[in-house]
Order: sequence, then structure tokens, then C-alpha cells
Amino acid sequence: MTDCLAGVPAPDRDLLDPAKRPEWRAPMTAVLTKKRFSDPGWIYERKLDGERALAIRDGGSLRLMTRNRKEIIATYPEFADALERQSCRRFVVDGEIVAFEGAVTSFARLQRRMQIADADEARNSGVAVFYYLFDILYLGGYRLERLPLRTRKALLKSALAFPDPLRLTSHRNRNGEAYFEQACEKGWEGIIAKKADSPYRHARSRDWLKFKCSKGQDLVIGGFTEPFGERIGFGALLVGYYADGKLRYAGKVGTGYDDETLRRLRKRMARLARDNSPFADAVKGKDVTWVSPKLVGEFKLTEWTEGGKLRHPRSLGLRRDKAAQAVVREAPDE
Repeated sequence: MTDCLAGVPAPDRDLLDPAKRPEWRAPMTAVLTKKRFSDPGWIYERKLDGERALAIRDGGSLRLMTRNRKEIIATYPEFADALERQSCRRFVVDGEIVAFEGAVTSFARLQRRMQIADADEARNSGVAVFYYLFDILYLGGYRLERLPLRTRKALLKSALAFPDPLRLTSHRNRNGEAYFEQACEKGWEGIIAKKADSPYRHARSRDWLKFKCSKGQDLVIGGFTEPFGERIGFGALLVGYYADGKLRYAGKVGTGYDDETLRRLRKRMARLARDNSPFADAVKGKDVTWVSPKLVGEFKLTEWTEGGKLRHPRSLGLRRDKAAQAVVREAPDE
């Protein structure tokens, strides 16, 4: 066993699985819930609003990949600098890439980096980014998924160094309800509750639960309306989500875009234009251009109507780390 694994407690060493470094492992995702609780068997982390990414290093080879397997190392070259300097040279770590507006993570600000695919341009973009690591899946020739979460977190902390722009995601061991209230007061997205003895599952799991302060929803773009007045690009996006394999219409979103986004997104949608609606529902509207449902956006809303439509939605930007077919309406557990 290598020095990198020296921090694994003796009782947990039987849970280490010798293996070659994986090319890819699907990330674990959380379930949205209305429940708020404090439990000594759980830990509580800040929920960050950014781009989920796995960093996969094998000696001199390093990859940074979104949860739908897109390579993004050229967008965030400063992470490569920090990860390549690590003394442990074989690992797979999980985390969230974020940008800040003040003390709050801003997905809208991160968009300015997500559009860049050239390392030099990214370094000179003026948008500082940080990679918050919260889990480790593989280290020094061993898969770690069967280890309890607390052990994995301790191993992550001991095996890697965290100079900016790498950051270790902190957590609390108690007072989940109070932490959630503080998160909302500070304008955070919310918190993630994680079962402390849980393994890492490559799927959505109730071992990780989302306590969200505000309503948000990923949605698929299925069309757009023409701009009016002095507006450029487009007027509003027509968006929806998948249910039973069909794209269901959720409404229009006409706010949250600056001029640059209006121009850039119009060009991207124009390349996806089609003659018929991609929605399973009948959609009324004038001057609509339909597009193939390939683009996914993140949106804020005040609530869903009884008819299943968005109320007061606002766009935060496009997601590239989620496939359109994976977008479903997120409803909290009771």
C-alpha cells in the first residue's frame, strides 16, 4: 500500500479494491427533499451552483470531465497546474467548479468561462474560478467507493494539497437545520446532507439529499420567439422537461439574458432549427422557431403552477454538463 493510502484506518482497509485507474466513473447525485433534519449519522455541506467535474490523473496524464463526459481542461487550465503538482499521482476526485459574485457562487458569471475552449484565453478572461473537491473515488491503485464517506473525506484531505484554485469542501457534523437557515440567510443555494457511512454510488441516491433555499430547474430548450422592440437575438425561450420519454412543455423564459448571450445563443439555436415542435404538448405562440432539443439551461422560478408551468422564471445560463434526455422535473420528496 502506498503512502497516499496511509490514512485509511485499519478496519476499512478490507474495503479497498485493487484496480487500474478507471477511464470514467459516473458521479453520484443527490435527491431533492423537503425534509430538514439534524442527525449525527449525517454530514452537511454547502450546495454550490457551478459545473460538476471529475478530475482523473494517472501519472503524467490528467483529464477534467463534466458529468456527461465532456473534456473541459482547456476551459480551466489553472486546475491542471494545481492537480499536476500533487505528490500523489494517481487519483480520481469529484467536485464542483464555481465562480463568485461577492460571497455567493454565480452560475451566470461562470458562463463567461464555460464558453471558452482555449487555455490562454481562459487564463486572461478575468473570471476567477475555483474547484471545490468533496470526494475521492480512486487513489494509488485502489478504488475507494466502498469506503464510508467520512473515511473518503479524511483521505481526500490527507492525500491532496489545496492551494488556490483548489479548495477542500468543508462540512458540518451536526445542526443541519440551523446550517440550512444560515445558508438561506447568506443567499446560498442551500446545503447537501450526506449519510456519513455511505459508499459512493454511481447513480442518484437518497444517501445524498438536497436542502434548497430557492427553486431552480434545469430545462431543455425546444424553441424561441423573435425579438421585439429594441431587443436583439430572441424574445423568449420555449423550454420543457422529459417525462415518460416525451418532452413536456413548461413555458417561456424571457428574462436573464444580456446582449452577448442573446446574440450567441441565437446563433447556436439557429443551427438546430427544425420545422416542427419537439414538444409532446400543443404550444401556442407566434413567430416561434422550433429547435432540436439539444441545449440545456438552468433557470430560477418562484414556483410551478397547478398546470405544470413555470411562474416568474429567469435564465441563469446554459449547462454543458447534463444531457437533454436526463432533464426531468425535479420534485422534492415529502
